[in-house]
Amino acid sequence: MTRSRNAKTLISLLALLSSSIPASTNAEDAIQYWTNYAIYPQRCINYNDNDQIMYSMFEQSSNHCTDTPIGTYVASVPTFANAYLEQAADNAADAGQDDYEYPAMADYLVCTYKQINGGDYYLQLGCNDEDTSLLAVNTYSDAQCTEPSSLNGYDDANLEVDFSISFNKCTSCVFWTDKNDDEIDDQYYANKQTNAPLCSSMWDYKEECNGKCQMTGKGTTEREGWNKADKVLLSILSLFGFGMLLAIMKKRQKMSNKDALLEQAAISAAGLQQSHILGMFFLLILIITMFALLGLKKITWALLLMLNIVLFSYLMKLTVDGSVKETVIGPDGKIVEKEESDDEDDDDDE
Repeated sequence: MTRSRNAKTLISLLALLSSSIPASTNAEDAIQYWTNYAIYPQRCINYNDNDQIMYSMFEQSSNHCTDTPIGTYVASVPTFANAYLEQAADNAADAGQDDYEYPAMADYLVCTYKQINGGDYYLQLGCNDEDTSLLAVNTYSDAQCTEPSSLNGYDDANLEVDFSISFNKCTSCVFWTDKNDDEIDDQYYANKQTNAPLCSSMWDYKEECNGKCQMTGKGTTEREGWNKADKVLLSILSLFGFGMLLAIMKKRQKMSNKDALLEQAAISAAGLQQSHILGMFFLLILIITMFALLGLKKITWALLLMLNIVLFSYLMKLTVDGSVKETVIGPDGKIVEKEESDDEDDDDDE
């Protein structure tokens, strides 16, 4: 397979440097077969003055990373990105893509000298200053890329990043492609299960991400807001509820005195008054509005749906009660419908 010569050289150099770092695993917790495992990159954070990728690993990829992870870990951005690119290259080769080339950002997996606007800088791939789901090429003042340096007020080099990591996406450790029997040998399936560049590297070089580490990641994550589809549905449900409220008010104006007295008696039997019902109704609307403004989607949807169901049920009750006419038996034994207007006339006569 054809690959970029410079990128391949840098990848090999990084692999050589990484081999000198003692792995955090030993023979007891080593994983041989990666078939059922999955990895879940969460975000790019600066922890212990080092740009790192926070990720979780799961034992059952079939659960789509929804169960309890084996653990949550961090690894430096260059180490994670190197393994991520190796996995991408391995997947491309397995899919028969012979023209795969490493992205230009692979040049910055190691600390690289570069002159920018006449100044001497060292560049390395790291985290974006403003978004924990993006990578950036950062500037440093030393050849080890340990002392951040500012360029136009930022430590990002403002270079276009042609490489991204799929954050918040569950990724199986083993990537399978359809193969004919004449395309593979006896060792193909064994090699696929034991050779998982991303997961094996991240398992070997993982560092525990403790509570403080995970809070650092959460602290830089922006709250998920209402997207366009959410706003449209929110508007529809709100207008639907408002329409039902208007219909209820109209039907209550036409409610007979008998039905009004029966309803008032039911409310009194529950130890409430109409003012209590109205107060709880408007308080619920206020709470729903506050939760919506705070971006708390789940509880907003739940309360709004509950409110619409209550309004709809009460509207149906008024509709059914209003359609039932009181009947009496006449002197001739026939059933006579008693109109509501007759009741009102009798009340006026009195």
